[in-house]
Amino acid sequence: MPLLPYLKENCIECGCDEAGRGCLAGPVFAAAVILPPEFRCDVLNDSKQLTERKRYDLRPVIESHAVAWAVGIVTSDEIDKINILNASFLAMHRAVGQLNVTPEHLLIDGNRFLPYPGIPHTVIVKGDGKYLSIAAASVLAKTYRDDFMTQLSAAYPAYHWAANKGYPTQAHRSAIREYGITPYHRKSFTLIQPEQLALQF
Repeated sequence: MPLLPYLKENCIECGCDEAGRGCLAGPVFAAAVILPPEFRCDVLNDSKQLTERKRYDLRPVIESHAVAWAVGIVTSDEIDKINILNASFLAMHRAVGQLNVTPEHLLIDGNRFLPYPGIPHTVIVKGDGKYLSIAAASVLAKTYRDDFMTQLSAAYPAYHWAANKGYPTQAHRSAIREYGITPYHRKSFTLIQPEQLALQF
């Protein structure tokens, strides 16, 4: 079933989504995308349903056709201070705040959102698989975050971030157990499995 071009007709609508909520390390990224109402792309979908190659193929298509787009970032230190849910909202707010066109309505992937001042919103569960603008935002957030973690991996090769992008894989947890944490790890998260908590970094 093709994704929908908009929820509200004749409205400057912006899709928002984030990437990296479940990671042990690195920032959370969010993107905000305003697409023209006539935009269509049969292959665009929730970024998790696309191959890495397809996501990167789609990024320039999205960026060249979008009326406006932006990416917001919240660091691991900020995540530790305000928690990951609020950090996800803040990343979306930062992305919306950088748009060079002011949206009239926000489409938010998920079931909760902290209202952005002056702009009404609608939360949509699994919205990245229902609306083109949210799917576009999911692709941008995911690819820009993956780029960041791949670049960071060069400085911290032991954690295999080029492969796991900071997610809690066995290799990532094993590296934390062996080498300790980096400045990019989220200290408020469970970085090693409960059975490993007795071990010292």
